[in-house]
Amino acid sequence: MAAAQDGPWLDGAAGRLVRPYTVSNGRTRPTTAMDLLSLVMATGTTPVGYLGPEHSEALDLCLEPTSVAEVAGHLRLPAAVTKVLLSDLVDCGAITTKPPMFHENPTDRSLLEAVLDGLRRQL
Repeated sequence: MAAAQDGPWLDGAAGRLVRPYTVSNGRTRPTTAMDLLSLVMATGTTPVGYLGPEHSEALDLCLEPTSVAEVAGHLRLPAAVTKVLLSDLVDCGAITTKPPMFHENPTDRSLLEAVLDGLRRQL
């Protein structure tokens, strides 16, 4: 039986009722380059044409700058599928994307220390 907050897409015994590739219409490659740490944010532009319920959910999650990884986690979809959905939203002008500030130097000491501090707070 599906949990109330999961909606019709999940079933407690069967798992996901709609396969991820059907959410992206079988597409596996986004039209916009982004990685898991890329930040996405809504532009305020209303998308033209039909968008599925996952697109609408993703757009709602992008009201504040949010990472692709966070959107994927909230949608409970694989990152590859989430990137396709988000690239659809970029293509229609509903969201923008930008690489994280440390994209040029991902092994920056201050970044690693910040991650370590965050992990320590969680424990």
